[in-house]
Amino acid sequence: MKAVIFDLDGTLLDTTDDLGAALNHVLEINGLAAVSREIYSPAISDGVKALLEVGFGSRLAEFNLARLRQDVLDYYEANIAVHTDCFDGVPELIQSLHNDDIKVAIMTNKPTFLTLPLVRQISALKEIEVIVCGDTLDEAKPSPKPLLYAAKQLGISSSECLYVGDAERDIQAAKAAGMSSACALWGYIPSLEDAYSWQADLNLTNPLLVLNHI
Repeated sequence: MKAVIFDLDGTLLDTTDDLGAALNHVLEINGLAAVSREIYSPAISDGVKALLEVGFGSRLAEFNLARLRQDVLDYYEANIAVHTDCFDGVPELIQSLHNDDIKVAIMTNKPTFLTLPLVRQISALKEIEVIVCGDTLDEAKPSPKPLLYAAKQLGISSSECLYVGDAERDIQAAKAAGMSSACALWGYIPSLEDAYSWQADLNLTNPLLVLNHI
């Protein structure tokens, strides 16, 4: 492998509590009770709509979904890195890859207007120059297009890249792009059983294990 490409939320960064805070803010301004981390964390990887579904439950149909979604995004954008930090081992992993001249990129389905401000606030990620977001191209994961684009930006063939992510669409995209795939079991996986069923090339329990496969 000459390059490692990473998903962002649930792979490099634990963004759970900042996204949960945005959900709870919207619940509270609409007169509903806040929900616990145990309730909202399984929905983090599946986007704002999934967060609203677990937060509002059966009452979601009573509200304007587009308005709620925008309210969550507005609050999150204004409070994007209050609680967010790297998962344990990620800073050391990124530094080791840089030291070994292994190229590093981020490919996330998070939109650009949220991704770039967030990455800028995380010191361990500041040297990563190639960042491909969910709206960089006309397709997002599980399409292979963003991963192929990231590899092109790195100047590396897809077969020489490892993609690390914590969702089924990550593994699907890597396979479709001809990349090796690694499932980040430390991330927001629904369960070990589900994660193993995605049939990634590697199933890793902590970030530093990536170094064993370069």
